[in-house]
Amino acid sequence: MLLEICCYNLQSAIVAQKAGAHRVELCADPADGGTTPASGLIKTARKKLQIPLYPIIRARGGDFLFSDEEFEIMLHDVDLCKEAGCDGIATGILSTNGAVDKAKCSRLVERAYPLGVTFHRAFDWTVNPFEALEDIISIGCERILSSGQQPTAMQGSQLLADLIRQADHRIVIMPGSGVRAGSIADIAKQTGAVEFHSSARTKRKSDMEYLNLAMQEEPFTVMADEEEIRAMLTQIM
Repeated sequence: MLLEICCYNLQSAIVAQKAGAHRVELCADPADGGTTPASGLIKTARKKLQIPLYPIIRARGGDFLFSDEEFEIMLHDVDLCKEAGCDGIATGILSTNGAVDKAKCSRLVERAYPLGVTFHRAFDWTVNPFEALEDIISIGCERILSSGQQPTAMQGSQLLADLIRQADHRIVIMPGSGVRAGSIADIAKQTGAVEFHSSARTKRKSDMEYLNLAMQEEPFTVMADEEEIRAMLTQIM
């Protein structure tokens, strides 16, 4: 079984590797659910990591309906990932009717080749997950990240199990959202999944000695928790 860690900064990616994670999905903007990280972060992470690195290709937060201009940005970001030596990307685009935008997604997959492609949680916003599964297989993605169209993978475990049966080894279904040490074994048992996705997130307080309390803000960094990652791996290995 494999564990992928979603990391929002370089330090988290290094922590994930140290803890024994098998792959890193690299993102920016945790509040938006993950957007394309800066080129400097991608390039530096590639130099620091020996495990597979999959930056997310998502032009902005919000929905997964992207304009032609945003799509052009995403194509350029795919090129950057290839140039940096990444192992793959995570991406996904939908049409207005909630179906997979096969035309644009196919172009992203073709542009990324020979990098692998994960179809991310845009899948959870599709109108028909079983049709979306077949569309995603047909365009050449290697896995789908999904919470079973529910807020957490545990809540969506029945749909995830159904999708895994339908996929029949043609594509990997990777549960994500709410995957922690206390739930990962149950999710594995209920779904039959063999790959899992977690941010293992925790908040790290600022090391600043001076803070302007008048700002009424708590500066913190979203970090991957090394002990949580190790605990999850203990449950599935």
